[in-house]
Amino acid sequence: MAQDAGWGGGPPYGGAPYGGPPGWGGWMPPPKPGVIPLAPLKLADILGGAFSTMGRYWKQLFGIGVAVYGGALVVVGAAALIGYSAVSDHLHRIISLSAEEDLPSTDLTPVLIALGSVWLVAMVALMISTAMVYAAVPAVLQEAVLGMPTTFSVIWRRAWARVPALIGTVILTALIAMIPMVLMVIGFLALMIGAITLADGAGAAVWTSLGFLGALATAPVAAWLWVKFSLAPSAVVFEGQRPVAALRRSSQLVRGDWWRIFGISLLAFAMAAAANYIIQIPFSFLGMFSGVIGGATLDDDPNPASIVFAMSGYVVILLLGQLIGQLVSATFPQLVTGLLYVDRRMRTENLGPVLAEAAAVPPQHGPQYGP
Repeated sequence: MAQDAGWGGGPPYGGAPYGGPPGWGGWMPPPKPGVIPLAPLKLADILGGAFSTMGRYWKQLFGIGVAVYGGALVVVGAAALIGYSAVSDHLHRIISLSAEEDLPSTDLTPVLIALGSVWLVAMVALMISTAMVYAAVPAVLQEAVLGMPTTFSVIWRRAWARVPALIGTVILTALIAMIPMVLMVIGFLALMIGAITLADGAGAAVWTSLGFLGALATAPVAAWLWVKFSLAPSAVVFEGQRPVAALRRSSQLVRGDWWRIFGISLLAFAMAAAANYIIQIPFSFLGMFSGVIGGATLDDDPNPASIVFAMSGYVVILLLGQLIGQLVSATFPQLVTGLLYVDRRMRTENLGPVLAEAAAVPPQHGPQYGP
């Protein structure tokens, strides 16, 4: 792909914008070498571009998703097996306790430590997997916008190189957006404690109402910060920015178009959630059917191992449905966010001609197309 010039950020491009009148006062359509026209995007262009990218580059997008989430599942499974082998004796003693017996701390503590360790491994694996998918989406879009072919290995190398910076960006964004939420929770708990200590019921109602009003006042701040920094992951991959610089870059691009970005992003997440729910339905039915068949093979007094074996089909089917749903819910909103990033740069930096030059589209001259 050509250029630092365009994708790499910096001052607005000084060339002529794309689009011009073919005659009789009409508008010439902007060039479209890839999944979107190289001009300011409408909602239909953004959603259509996201769907087109998923259709044309599904091997790269879903291949990386399956690889990283499948790898994370294997790592977590291995950690669970190691944890189980380390505390199996303690776990069996806990399971064999009767209702009248107390739970000994000598058995409970190792089991809790093992569970905590597996949970920590799962969180780290999920964070790395999600960051890899978030990095792969802009890496694919860099080629999809230009209509360029690419391969799994190219996208994998490009995305993996940006994973550390992307993890830092996501963590910084989460911490910044969490500040108003934490303040809200602390204030709400303080108000609730004060309300409980009041003898007067009317006073308690007033303090509780103030707590809810505080929550309503603080939650929009978190939403505002989330949208303000929502384009930072795209800046990390498209421009090679570091976490703090990517946050500043996102804030710059979002300025003046917050409500539009918020609405389109919310729509993308809602569409992904609906698709995820629809995907889960057939797997849930298949899992229930498998669970019924497995349960019919159990004895009247089954041991834990036989129960796990009988329900293994149910668990595998549900995990498969979760994996497919996660691929959709993690990919589609990020595609929309990446296209919003491209749209903002075409609106504010006249990126269209630079992209057209990179895609080897013949130059055009005349008034800018679109809003």
